[in-house]
Amino acid sequence: MNFSFIIPVYNRPDEIEELLESLTKQTYKQPFDIIIVEDGSTVPCEHVVEKYKSRLAITYYLKYNSGPGDSRNFGMSQSKGDYFIILDSDCIIPENYLTEVSKSLSEQYVDCYGGPDAMLPSFSPVQKAINFAMTSFITTGGIRGASEKIEKFQPRSFNMGISKKAFEASKGFSNIHPGEDPDLSIRLWKLGFETKLISPAFVYHKRRIDWEKFYIQVNKFGKARPILNHWYPEYAKPTFFLPSFFVIGFFAGVISEVFNFDWILQIYFAYTVLIFLVSSIQNRNIYVGFLSIIAVWRQFFGYGLGFILSFFKINILKKKPQEAFPELFFKI
Repeated sequence: MNFSFIIPVYNRPDEIEELLESLTKQTYKQPFDIIIVEDGSTVPCEHVVEKYKSRLAITYYLKYNSGPGDSRNFGMSQSKGDYFIILDSDCIIPENYLTEVSKSLSEQYVDCYGGPDAMLPSFSPVQKAINFAMTSFITTGGIRGASEKIEKFQPRSFNMGISKKAFEASKGFSNIHPGEDPDLSIRLWKLGFETKLISPAFVYHKRRIDWEKFYIQVNKFGKARPILNHWYPEYAKPTFFLPSFFVIGFFAGVISEVFNFDWILQIYFAYTVLIFLVSSIQNRNIYVGFLSIIAVWRQFFGYGLGFILSFFKINILKKKPQEAFPELFFKI
């Protein structure tokens, strides 16, 4: 297989430098190339790319802003490789990444795979807390992308591989964002392609966002899910409703306090303590444990409220997704 990394970038020259530096350290012995797609950035990264052209086979493209999905499609359409590896620009790649991917695909080939995300000790306390919220087994980590035990695995586009054959058959990513990666996974399944998780092919995902941006991000995830359930009802899962139940349950607990029924909020308190303890032990830092409480509650409320609003507009009011949430759709 001829691997080609496809990396869209939007105003993140500092991130792309860390990513490219990590790619120079790959233990994989066969040639691979990298395609950088500058998605209409006002702060371009071409000067960073130039620094690495002597060490890596890189092609750089600058295009108008049309979103990450369309930029990935553009990169894949320009590539001469036969297997594309899609990464977010805020990732750092372990040195054995390509070796693990090649080994796994040689043992059990699939036309689309995904890998989990991990963190480095150098991550900030907020980054570690958000990483905990997004990956822990006591939040939505198993559902989101670190396990295949709960449901059929849907690769995520921050760390995802897709064959040229599957790309050409599916036409790649759609213009919804977020939600473009599960949408692609489902369309691939419908075309007869298989997906799988390659656990050793993890990336260090830095997620350079603050609390407000994190809330906006997970809120958009929540809005996108009912749209995907509407498009593909046969793939809707009860687990997708969990954050909404969390929100509804909390407000039910607050109301129940009026009638002196406090057991519901006691459950939420116990869960909050569990978050603190597990994160503090896992990160060996009680400050990160405290921040993880903030991260998890923001995750559940952001996603849950977005999901409830979207469910109401799409399933009750019967609005078209593009009319209900135009901010989730890029114009291509």
